[in-house]
This record gives sequence, C-alpha cells and structure tokens, in this order.
Amino acid sequence: MFRTNALNDNELVQRFIEGDQNSLEILIHRHKSRVYSYILLIVKNQELAEDIFQETFIKVIRSLKRGRYVENGKFVSWVLRIAHNLIIDHFRKEKLQGTVSNDSLEMDIFNSQKFSEDTIEDEMVNNQILSEVKELINELPEDQQQVIYMRHYMGLSFKEIADQTDVSINTALGRMRYALINLRKLIRQKNLILTRI
Repeated sequence: MFRTNALNDNELVQRFIEGDQNSLEILIHRHKSRVYSYILLIVKNQELAEDIFQETFIKVIRSLKRGRYVENGKFVSWVLRIAHNLIIDHFRKEKLQGTVSNDSLEMDIFNSQKFSEDTIEDEMVNNQILSEVKELINELPEDQQQVIYMRHYMGLSFKEIADQTDVSINTALGRMRYALINLRKLIRQKNLILTRI
C-alpha cells in the first residue's frame, strides 16, 4: 500500500490538484500547529485565531484549485504568507490595537527580555509595550512593515522574504535596516520607553 503521508509537501500538493482529497488533509495536519501558533501569537485571541486559521485553509484550497500555487520552495511559507495577509486584512478592518506580540523580536530597540512568572502588573506593562510597538510598526511604510512581520513573526530567512516579495536579498535587508532606523526615530520622537523598569 502506497503511503501518502511519506510524500513531501509539493508531492502532496500535486496529488491534491489531481483530485486526491486525502493529500490535503495530510498537509493540514502536518502544518496545523505551526500555522495556528503563528496566527495566535499575533492576534492573541483563540476564537479569532481559529477563524483566521480556517479562512487560511479555505483560501489555500481555492488557490490550489485555481493553479495559483507555484512551487518555489516551502509550501508552509506560502500558507503562512496567506495567513499573514488575512491577519493584516483583519487588523485593517477592525483597527485593533495591541494585538501583536514582539516576544520573538531580537532587535535591541525593543530591549525585550524573556519574562517568567510575570505578575499582573508586569503583564499590564508588557501589554502596553506590545501595544506601543504595534502602533509604531503600523506607522512604517508597508514594505517595511511586511519585512518585519515576515522576518520576526513568520520566521522566514531573508532569502525566503526576498523570494516571497519578489525582490533581491539586498532589497529585503535594506527594508529591514530602514524599518529599524525609522522605528528608532519614532521612539525618540514620541519619547517612548519600551522596557520594564
């Protein structure tokens, strides 16, 4: 008996396009945890994360059926990009504040450390910092916002970012550099302190 779950992502995609529904179930099961965790990390709301997760895979199915998936590396990066776009769409519609986590941002400007056993007061301060960081990111040009989200929330390499956004690696690196410069300027202008005392 041929074992479908031994196939790689692109082989499963091809089989789904050819009509094998089981292949898609294996793909969803294989990547569910990573995609859902990514969405939840940003929206910080379980119900909303589940909605966006379902919407993501509805869009994945539609795109696959319309032949819009081009095999250019990682299937999961493509799915995360769809999820990312749906999250951005949601934020634009709802104009939610303070829903982005910066835990995985390694940049010194956020001066963030890994916290453990936070008190309620610590949690409130952290949430305020996250809210301010999200507001700052939203003030950046869209291409700079995109590179920050893809690098730090989607965990993509600069090569993957370059591929996904159809630019050179140097352009992707340049956008990140300008994003950091602009964030520093905004922090100075607004006289913000993005650390816990």
